[in-house]
Amino acid sequence: MFKTTILGATVALAPLAAFAQTTLTAETTAPGSTPHYIDTTLAAVLDSAGVAQMQVTEGATLTNSVQAVAEGRLDIAPAPLILPFLLSRGIGPYSGVGEEQGAALAENLRALFFNAGSAQIFAYYNSNPVADIRDLDGLRIWNGPPRGAALTSGRAMVSLLSGAQEGVDYEGVQSQWPDAESAVTGGSVDAWTMPEGLPSGRQISISAAGGITMHDVPSDLLASELGQQIVAAPGHAPFSLPVEDVRAAYEGNDITIVTDDDTFDSFATAFAQIVNADMDEELAYDITRAYLEGERRFVESSPRGQFIMLSFGDIDGVSQGACGAVNVKMHPGAIRAYEEAGHTIADCLRP
Repeated sequence: MFKTTILGATVALAPLAAFAQTTLTAETTAPGSTPHYIDTTLAAVLDSAGVAQMQVTEGATLTNSVQAVAEGRLDIAPAPLILPFLLSRGIGPYSGVGEEQGAALAENLRALFFNAGSAQIFAYYNSNPVADIRDLDGLRIWNGPPRGAALTSGRAMVSLLSGAQEGVDYEGVQSQWPDAESAVTGGSVDAWTMPEGLPSGRQISISAAGGITMHDVPSDLLASELGQQIVAAPGHAPFSLPVEDVRAAYEGNDITIVTDDDTFDSFATAFAQIVNADMDEELAYDITRAYLEGERRFVESSPRGQFIMLSFGDIDGVSQGACGAVNVKMHPGAIRAYEEAGHTIADCLRP
């Protein structure tokens, strides 16, 4: 009886979080990236709220992570929204999956929340400048990991800037995200294009080896038919910030920002934080509620927090790049959390 009483007292005094937590497996991109910041912050928020402990694996190729979530082998991951689109059709990096199985797997994906804070940039070392970003023929350009959404966007950026096609007009260089920085700083490429948050720890690190120049998409190219097709393409969203905000974010680093007007304009990589449709509704609700309640932590814990366009308000679907060709639905638990917080959810996102 004495031992039971002590145990009861201990249980009564112990934080409720210790008994509420579960363990979630997660994968994210390399340190310095926007998804990495979001996922590590989410892990801290969920732990503080007593919701779950996230075991986060860094440096993942999100093509694989999305499929792992769809197959139920992984609990949570950031998904560039072009990947569910490609998976649903069994094309691109999922051509080996096939159309029928790909469509079935894509139906297993549900979103908890969204962001579109990684804008495509084009850059080069000042010691080896690109004479004209509209003429990239003959160059060696790092344009993404070996496969996946970032590679698709990187190829689109080079095509938009100059009309150059990989393997025909220029040599594309790819490596896994953990090796991207060394591939650039090693001097084996003439330029690089990457989706980056603001400020980008990766670009700051690259610039430590020598001054760099970073370009947005010139206004006439962005307004062109091809430019608008790329901005509206599955997995993309428009991105525009005052150029002075971008320069201020990189102040103190040897990074020159070049635009043709007073804004830094590009296309963003639209992301969703995805889970499997079979995730318990109460768990999805608790994760999303903790995320919404943790807004201040997401915004203020890093200089990039205010620029990553996390969905803390109403969700119309179109702004998030989630309605239309990309047919990703939100988890019912996430919808409940948003609505209880007073936000509206577009019908196109309801399962």
